[in-house]
Amino acid sequence: MVKNILGGRKYLFCGLAQFANLIGTGIGYTVTASISMVAVIRSNCFHKYGHEAKCHTSNYPYMTIFAVIQILLSQIPDFQELSGLSIIAAVMSFGYSSIGIGLSIAKIAGGNDAKTSLTGLIVGEDVTSQEKLWNTFQAIGNIAFAYAFSQVLVEIQDTLKSSPPENQAMKKATLAGCSITSLFYMLCGLLGYAAFGNKAPGNFLTGFGFYEPYWLVDIGNVFVFVHLVGAYQVFTQPVFQLVETWVAKRWPESNFMGKEYRVGKFRFNGFRMIWRTVYVIFTAVVAMILPFFNSIVGLLGAISFFPLTVYFPTEMYLVQAKVPKFSLVWIGVKILSGFCLIVTLVAAAGSIQGIIADLKIYEPFK
Repeated sequence: MVKNILGGRKYLFCGLAQFANLIGTGIGYTVTASISMVAVIRSNCFHKYGHEAKCHTSNYPYMTIFAVIQILLSQIPDFQELSGLSIIAAVMSFGYSSIGIGLSIAKIAGGNDAKTSLTGLIVGEDVTSQEKLWNTFQAIGNIAFAYAFSQVLVEIQDTLKSSPPENQAMKKATLAGCSITSLFYMLCGLLGYAAFGNKAPGNFLTGFGFYEPYWLVDIGNVFVFVHLVGAYQVFTQPVFQLVETWVAKRWPESNFMGKEYRVGKFRFNGFRMIWRTVYVIFTAVVAMILPFFNSIVGLLGAISFFPLTVYFPTEMYLVQAKVPKFSLVWIGVKILSGFCLIVTLVAAAGSIQGIIADLKIYEPFK
């Protein structure tokens, strides 16, 4: 899209930002999925031995399990065949969000002494002024990146039927998706803070804001795991297709690269099987080496948020719609773009500080 509408070499920067983000997201999902499964084990341990028990469990076996599942699912040839997996992932998302909201409401209704304030953590009591500033930067970035699905929007739109028109169907889907997502974000954020106050964990299902009912917390974390199984594929298929399309053009006569083998309803290809397996192993190994990779994903999100979610879409709109320079619409779009650039820079600074803090206590494979 960028190449066709904006011309020049801007598409190279767009591709670099997109695929760095997609690869980083896959690694981040591997880390997050393992944390959710470990939370299930720890939840049962806390229930059995008490909340003060030392229920430490390694993430690595669960990263391996996640990777094995992804190796199998990665043999699904292309995006068009992911609809069933996407539906399951969406249901899981509704499930764990609803569990978190329900547990928060129960905690609030049961009465608590959670300390809350308009400005959150208190400087000098909970955090230093410097920590408060960095946390605020990271939070601004989290809010911005929570909606950044632009890196797979075009690939998803490409799977739609031509009737009704793809752009109309995608507008409706985007409006519905953002509205429902916003509702859940606001409920989880506001009710979670009301329930835990300034002691709120970063993730109230894996951070043990809730210990009981342990079985419901377990179900919520299993839902997160299943959701990430599907989400990993949605964000990884474009990477698969980029390499496979290039290889097919580079060696068009090769049977290894292009020949399909059928076993019942399943289609297999030699290169696809090996390449996708190696890629999943790569993401799992990086996740094991850098268990704090979510901080790095935050930085990748910061770097790619502005070009993919703001700059290129708005610039393409201005060109396609032939918006006159210095008109109200043109000025409004430029102000929005400038504001989002500031958010990106601020969030990137927060993420870099988080990575530096993680590296100070980092011990690989421990």
